[in-house]
Amino acid sequence: MNKEIKIDPYGFREYDARWLYQKDINKAGIVNLGKGLGTQIIKHTKKNNPRVIVGHDYRSYSEEIKAALKKGLISTGCNIEDIGLSLSPTVYFAQFNLDADAVAMVTASHNENGWTGVKMGIKKGLTHAPEEMKELKDITLNKKFVEGHGNEKQIIGFQKVYKDDLINKNKINKKIKAIVACGNGTAGIFAPEILRGIGCEVIELDCELDWTFPKYNPNPEDLEMLHAISKAVKDNDADIGFGFDGDGDRVGVIDNKGNEIFSDKIGLLIARNLSSKHKNSKFIVDVKSTGLYSNDKVLKENNCETIYWKTGHSHIKRKVNTEKALAGFEKSGHFFFNKPLGFGYDDGINSAIQVCHLLVNQNKTMNEIMKELPNTFQTPTMAPFCKDEEKYQVVEDLVKQVTEIKNNKGKIDDQEIVEILTVNGIRFSFSDGSWGLIRASSNKPSLVVVTESPTSDERKKKIFNFIDDLLQKTGKIGEYDQKI
Repeated sequence: MNKEIKIDPYGFREYDARWLYQKDINKAGIVNLGKGLGTQIIKHTKKNNPRVIVGHDYRSYSEEIKAALKKGLISTGCNIEDIGLSLSPTVYFAQFNLDADAVAMVTASHNENGWTGVKMGIKKGLTHAPEEMKELKDITLNKKFVEGHGNEKQIIGFQKVYKDDLINKNKINKKIKAIVACGNGTAGIFAPEILRGIGCEVIELDCELDWTFPKYNPNPEDLEMLHAISKAVKDNDADIGFGFDGDGDRVGVIDNKGNEIFSDKIGLLIARNLSSKHKNSKFIVDVKSTGLYSNDKVLKENNCETIYWKTGHSHIKRKVNTEKALAGFEKSGHFFFNKPLGFGYDDGINSAIQVCHLLVNQNKTMNEIMKELPNTFQTPTMAPFCKDEEKYQVVEDLVKQVTEIKNNKGKIDDQEIVEILTVNGIRFSFSDGSWGLIRASSNKPSLVVVTESPTSDERKKKIFNFIDDLLQKTGKIGEYDQKI
């Protein structure tokens, strides 16, 4: 075995672990990652032989990485239950279904080929948050490993158990014609069959598995993928288009006219649809999401509350769990459904199923349902460059400046700031429902800027100009990745 252990410390992100395979991490590094994770699981579960569910996505090198990871886990005393080729939500589901102690899923989700990573969790339905990642990094890099004797067994046929669970709970009584696009990622052997199983007429787009991703990366935020789905919806006169990411925990949605719908708006439609049956519920959304949730008339009528929280699947998942919320929605397309609709984790196929229920219940086209939401003018997510070692301080200083402007009743486009939220950078809102956001990116050397106004495109721009002006004055901001 390669004696040199290679493992780039920067691969331990805020809530995911991701590396370029061979360049930033090698097989020996993966074995050590397994030892680190095994040690951490044993420490938290206080068991000598905890049971760990392991799965992998369909990349050419995922199986050899899984083998190295298992080797490390077993050396600490973990008992592995390998469910084989899976989606991330299949592994999360298996932890509940098989009542296991932890999960480790080998996937780089929608990243380009060459990337690998592991999504992991100990408490059921949750994945590592920053504290756990920090602890794992410390154990792994400083080799604070425990030793034990674990074993491994293959769980045969688990894909079917996962598929049947979603199908049996979600039968629909109306034919919905759906384009199901998987970008040749792992969702291709799950999504079409499940959606057919609940009663949809499915037209497949790039559902055959191909780890070279010949057309584009399976990423529902990728314009190339969205345009392909849009064309297929129009060509086939479909009711809806779904695009799944590489490991099946996110979905993108295209309406019957071929328009892309931002995930935060889809979340609001699903929340509205659920609120009549589940009155007095809580919903969690991330700070990049539309301000429409705050004053939505349907949610208000059904006495539902929306909490804005930190961006990131791990953060939203935890908040859904601690608040016992019915669901959580993230602008990137991660949706979380808690009991009785799910187990609280993100599952792109379950999200698509909830959109199907929405279409059945409303008995209107997706485009008509969308038109019932108030129109808003929203910027894309913009990321101006800011050094990793400076970005958090820059945001902290801006929080103070904006708070001062609010306290002094300063105006932006003749509007006073009425509310400030600082759970994740600063989100400041105005009485008409307009808002602006500045936060530090959790995985890149950049900040994140978003603005929205239900009043006018002009106001949206003026709020952006106000933010951009503050940023330029810091002298620590570089180029934007995109700008309005």
